Amino acid sequence: MPVEAKKEQDVRLLVRTLVKEQGREKAELIPILHEINGEFGYISDDAIQELSQQMNIPTSHIYSVATFYRMLSTEPRGRHVIQFCESAPCHVAGGRQVWQKLQKELGLSKGETSADDKWTLLTTSCLGVCGVGPVMIIDNDIYGNVTPDQVPNILENYK
Repeated sequence: MPVEAKKEQDVRLLVRTLVKEQGREKAELIPILHEINGEFGYISDDAIQELSQQMNIPTSHIYSVATFYRMLSTEPRGRHVIQFCESAPCHVAGGRQVWQKLQKELGLSKGETSADDKWTLLTTSCLGVCGVGPVMIIDNDIYGNVTPDQVPNILENYK
């Protein structure tokens, strides 16, 4: 079986399992989308189609929910997702220099994924921990009071 066909089959099976476990109510859509995103790194068109059929929700509604929340993605992302806070408190605390160092170290611009699918570099307006800015999250790990000199060592933790 070709890899793409296997992946599509896996997505459909996961969707069916999640809907069976969590239910077909509209209130379960976000938790199910979160599970799919966590399992595959993004929410594919196949997943949206299967969810629509299983939950009897229009694909347009599912897509609008999946694209509204920053924690979800409808595009493939790297194995490690970096979210960098670009809010004013982080910027004032040296965020611009940290951001420039991140871009240089990874060779990426905002919103890009590395060619080897290891990294995705994103910005966010606020991570809610302004007191320890500049702040970034890699996967689920929060780093505060980050300096440009710390960036290479932080990234090394994910190699």
